[in-house]
Parts: sequence; structure tokens; C-alpha cells
Amino acid sequence: MSRGPEAGRGSAGQKIEQALEKALDPLATALKRATTPTRPAAPAAPGKPGLEISPLAVPFPVIPPIAGVEIATARAGFYKHERDDLVVFSFARGTSCAGVFTRHKVGSAPVDWCRRHLDAPDGGSEVRALVVNAGCANAFTGKAGADAARRTASEVAKRFGCRQRDVMLASTGVIGVVLDDRKIAARLNDIEARLDPDAWLKAGLGIMTTDTFPKGSFAECEIDGHKVRIAGIAKGSGMIAPDMATMLAFIVTDADIHPNVLRAMLGLHVRTTFNSVTVDGDTSTNDTCLLFATGASGAPRIGRVGDRRLKDFSRALDRVMLDLAHQLVRDGEGATKFVKITVDGAASPASARKLAKSIADSPLVKTALAGEDANWGRVVMAVGKTEEPVDRDRLAIRFGPHVAAIEGAPSPHYDEAKMSAYMKNAEIDITVDVGAGRASATVWTCDLTKRYVEINGEYRS
Repeated sequence: MSRGPEAGRGSAGQKIEQALEKALDPLATALKRATTPTRPAAPAAPGKPGLEISPLAVPFPVIPPIAGVEIATARAGFYKHERDDLVVFSFARGTSCAGVFTRHKVGSAPVDWCRRHLDAPDGGSEVRALVVNAGCANAFTGKAGADAARRTASEVAKRFGCRQRDVMLASTGVIGVVLDDRKIAARLNDIEARLDPDAWLKAGLGIMTTDTFPKGSFAECEIDGHKVRIAGIAKGSGMIAPDMATMLAFIVTDADIHPNVLRAMLGLHVRTTFNSVTVDGDTSTNDTCLLFATGASGAPRIGRVGDRRLKDFSRALDRVMLDLAHQLVRDGEGATKFVKITVDGAASPASARKLAKSIADSPLVKTALAGEDANWGRVVMAVGKTEEPVDRDRLAIRFGPHVAAIEGAPSPHYDEAKMSAYMKNAEIDITVDVGAGRASATVWTCDLTKRYVEINGEYRS
């Protein structure tokens, strides 16, 4: 098709050309970041020295006591600097438990311990304690690491008058270092003396590694007219990717729910919460999410997965899990942007999820976000490389309310000034319709900055 006279070219054509140049220019982000003024230093984080509190941080919520659980923290000495790095939960008799864990092929000794005992006949029906340490992952440590985990459970079981199998374990920190369980045993007297039903914030701080703020969430709901509470803490800011999202999450409710029901509910909600966030695309050896039900609320026992009385509880549990998952992304190492990526029009839910994750994990997309550059050409790249069904001629891309591309081409109404202004927001929504079906999926991520490289380059120092 011949092109009309130069004088006859409208502004729409110019905008399309400008948009194409912007989308395909790989130097735009680097140039913009190089000329962007540095922001003032943020307050120091309460965890590892030298870190600043994330600009996306949210305050720790007020979490009232949950009937049937007490918590204590102590400094065991896994870190050189002064901080609590040991957290112990004590549960009432009859507490149920379920867990989901990393699919990493080199799972840690604590993950192996919990999985084995929760998967055993009648597993999770009588859990009395949870022991969490930060600073040592006890992963890739062979028999020595497994023995250390067993000795830890044994020592705690003696203190709490229960079986070893009734003690759950979790660790986070450096991989390839055997846990010195003597450090934990030496602090158990202090732990017993400090048990407190109102220590959720201390617990949130105690499990941090490169986190810059403690993460907690709380909700109330009803089961058959009885008020029940749900509270949880989590940690994680790097090595965060689906299956599971070094992420740890511990959720406690005073509802009375059978372990099989807890397992089903946890599996239902983890897919759209912890398994729908990514910081860097790397999966940890230690990812663990444990859900405990103390049964101390007075609500009736729920023993069947399809019980309609769980409807309100299920919604509240999802809120807590999604809130914690979002906080992991907000504390992504070096993050300055909280990003929601939605893929519509996919051939199947699995395809939608794969497409969304491809965008969320792309270093090119994430660095463009860091540079506040709406480089939607990189989104096109991330969609096309998946080999998922995509109709190129129906592809549409939006950044917030602003349309970048539609019907497989740059939008004739693309406005660079408005798009650039939108990219300065701390929270960004990217929506992509791939025109191949009706399925949708959402993944949350963050940008990728120089600070991520600095944090991980100095991780063991």
C-alpha cells in the first residue's frame, strides 16, 4: 500500500511511529535510569544491617491474642549482630496442622521433617509446637542436617511434653550450613519463660532475613455463629517465585478444623496467593506455609471439606494469605514498584498463568518498570516467548487505564506524556489480552533495581 503525501500524515500516524520507537528501543530504560536523581536515604530496616526499609512497606497490623497459642522469641546467635533469630510457637492440645512446601528438588531438612510427619497416618492431628530459626537454612546439609533437625524437635518435645512428631520446624538463611541445634537448646529456658499470647510482632521480626519490615495479617469471621480469628506472619524478599513463593508463612486460627480440611483449604488458596507472586523467579529450598487450628474458639468442629459453614472462614483465610503474599512482593529486594499483571483472553487458566508469570519474571520488563519506562514492547516479547496460544492480531496491552496497544498494533490514541506520568506511581497495573480464549490469571511482582544486585552480592557478608 502506498503512503500518502507527507503533509497529509495525521497526528495518529506520528503517535504510532513514536510508540513503536519507544517500545523497541532497548536503550531507553538505561538512559532514563542513568539520568534519574537518587532518592533520599530511607530509614534503616530492623533486620540485616545496611538495609533500608522498602518504600512499599506497610505497617504491621494490630493482632490480638489467638486462643490456644503462645509465642516467644530469643537470640540464638545465628546472626553476628544483635537481634532475635529464634521463634517458638506453643499450641494447645488438639491443635490441627496442615502445610504446603517448596517443590525444589533440594528441599531442606526442616521441610523434609514437616512433610514426613504431616503426610503420615493421622498426621497433623496433634501439633504442639513450631520452632523457626533465621540465619541458617539447614538445606543441602545431608544426614548431619537431618540429625540436627531431629535433635531440635526432640529437645522441644521434652519441654512441651509431646512427641517429636508433634513439633514442626522451619529454617531460613544461608544454604549449605548445618544447623547448630545447640544454640536453640541453650535458649529453651528463656523461651519457656517468655511465652506470650501477644508476641506476634516479635515473631514477625524474629523470622526476617533480608526483609526490611515484618509482615503480618489478621482477620475475623464466623463459623456457625461463633466468632473466630485468623492471624499470620510471613517472611521473604528474595528467592521468591511460585511453588512456593526463602518464603516462610505461619497462620494460626482458633477455629476447630480437621487436618484434612485444613489441607484442602490451604491447597485451594495457595494457588492464587503465595503461588501467584514472584520477585526474581527463583524458588527457595525452604519455602514453607503452615496452617494451625487450635480449636479454642468454641466454634463447632469442622470435619468435612464441603461444609457450608466454612464459607466465611474460607474468604477470611484467603484475605490473610493474599495480604501476606502481597507484602512479600512489597518487600522485594530493592523494589520500588508493586506491580499487578493480569492476562485475559487466554486459552486456559494454566496458559494465562504461564503468560502472566513470563511477564512478571522478565528482567527486561522489570528493569523498564524500575526506570519508569512504559516499554510495552518488552511485554510483547515476554508474551510471545512462552509458546502459549496467542492471537497476535488481537493482542491488547494496557498500563493502568492507558491503552498502549490494541488489535495487534500500537494504539492510535497512545499518549506518551500520560503513560510516563502513570509509570511514576508506586503501584502499577499491567493488563494484557492475548485474544486466544476466555481464561484469566493474575500475578504480582516488583521492579528490578541495582539495589537487588547489591543486596544479593553482599548476602553472606
